[in-house]
Amino acid sequence: MAEIEGSPRAPREVRVAVLVSRYNEVVTTRLLDGARQCLREKGVPDARVDVIWVPGAFELAVAAEAAAASGRYAALVALGCVIRGETPHFEYVAGEATRGLGNVALAHRLPIGFGVLTTENLEQALARAGGAAGNKGYEAAEAALTTADVLAQLVRAAPRD
Repeated sequence: MAEIEGSPRAPREVRVAVLVSRYNEVVTTRLLDGARQCLREKGVPDARVDVIWVPGAFELAVAAEAAAASGRYAALVALGCVIRGETPHFEYVAGEATRGLGNVALAHRLPIGFGVLTTENLEQALARAGGAAGNKGYEAAEAALTTADVLAQLVRAAPRD
């Protein structure tokens, strides 16, 4: 029985797109800082990272679809922040962003590191964007790189007819 486990170390030729929501930018810029730090530490040069800004978390999926369809990227990282308010808007935006990104990942067999925070308040969001709870942008980038490595291993291990 074979065992495949991914590594977050990236070959230098890997290109990554980081999609970032401008809504709640005080949070998302910190998530972006974490993602950039991770990518550098794992061997992805800044010149191989494209940062794509979108208005809000809802728009992440359509930008991810375009990025995935381009064929340029080994992985995507989606960063956003949806903070619960007084209306059900939170559930719609968070749910559709999640569903849309998942659909893109499956349709293109492309890893998408999910760094979309869904929190009750700004304090919780800041804690997860470099505060006491770590940086979910860093974690999303690491997950994307690790999954990209797993997918590459699966392709190499596939029997050839």
